[in-house]
Amino acid sequence: MTSRLVPPVGPRRVLAFAQLANSVGDGAYYVTSALYFTHVVGLAPRRVGLGLTVAWAVGSLAGVPLGRIADRRGARGTAVALAVGTAAAVGSFLVVRGFVPFVLAACAYATAQAGLAAARQALLAGLVAAGERTGLLAHLQATLNAGLAVGAGLGGLALQAGTRAAYFGVFALDALSFLVCAGMLLRLPPVAPAGVAAAGKPDARGVLQEQPARNRDRLGVLRDRPYAVLALLNTVLLLRMPLLSLGLPLWIAERTTAPAWLISALFVLNTGAVMLFQVRTAGGVTGLASATRAVRRSAWVMLGACAVFALSAGVTRWAAVGALTVGAVLQVVAEMGQSAGSWQLSFDLAPADRVGEYQGFFGTGVTVARTLGPLVLTSLLMGWGTPGWLLLGGATVVASYAMGPATRRAAVRTGEDLGRPVPVA
Repeated sequence: MTSRLVPPVGPRRVLAFAQLANSVGDGAYYVTSALYFTHVVGLAPRRVGLGLTVAWAVGSLAGVPLGRIADRRGARGTAVALAVGTAAAVGSFLVVRGFVPFVLAACAYATAQAGLAAARQALLAGLVAAGERTGLLAHLQATLNAGLAVGAGLGGLALQAGTRAAYFGVFALDALSFLVCAGMLLRLPPVAPAGVAAAGKPDARGVLQEQPARNRDRLGVLRDRPYAVLALLNTVLLLRMPLLSLGLPLWIAERTTAPAWLISALFVLNTGAVMLFQVRTAGGVTGLASATRAVRRSAWVMLGACAVFALSAGVTRWAAVGALTVGAVLQVVAEMGQSAGSWQLSFDLAPADRVGEYQGFFGTGVTVARTLGPLVLTSLLMGWGTPGWLLLGGATVVASYAMGPATRRAAVRTGEDLGRPVPVA
């Protein structure tokens, strides 16, 4: 069991513990931030929502340039600096009073978070062999969920206390967690800037060969249309992200007779399943072909989850509980498969000297899902009911099947060895 949660000794374990450190703080932040900004800072809920939307939009734009800095200046130093920057941004929330300072602090937080995610991926790529990256990312995802669960428990204690000091303690803990993360990242060996590591290889005469123009192009990731299509399709798959935090709670409260405590139980079910089974799920994903198959299979499972969720409306209390529980199990199975497949694709199709930049671009899908997901889910589920659930699942299947040809085109352009044919249907 331990091997599923903790990677082997070495850089991979340090990366996991760094992830654990800041995820504990983030878990506490996530469950308390809305009430902190409204009750302590004194902002109206709509202003909080507007400010966070603006902040994550800014963060989505910052991921690519900050990832490029990680590639060119060194991933470890950039990751450490951005972890410290995130700590400073969280700390600034303790002193902001008013809407404009809040938006500025939130923009700084979202920017540092987006850049840190890209720099970490570049650091991982520099320290871990290509064939081991998806497995390590599965370990990191399990670690992330464990930390979020612990942090959410600590945040719950602060909510129970309901005092200004308790909220301050949560934000101080989150800031401290990122400083601890930065300290752990400093323990990793340095990774040479990608421009140095992949500047070219000498030919038989000892002359340094030029890299392809695509790798030297400053707008490489933005002009790489096959990779951009892949990232867009992955964004469609990620629209399910706010499901546990927003879509299902609203559905349960307004369309079913299930008890309110089931919302928390389904969250625990999801995080626990990812902790225990994400590494095993990722074990079968070893290349482009297996990645696209995993994404396609997970989409069908997600369609099944949506259909079962829809059945929870208009039935008895315990029938609703049963349907929602089965749906949640199917949903987390789909989530783990889609995550493993997308990790493999995002790394294998990125040029070696631009991993940070490309990961920063691919990671914007998470930001877009966080920004648009609530609007999409509330419109589909609360507005359309059962047809909305089926449309959500159907869109997931369509996007997953489009991954096959998109991956083939991206692989041809990068010269990646497909091994076996990539499924296209």
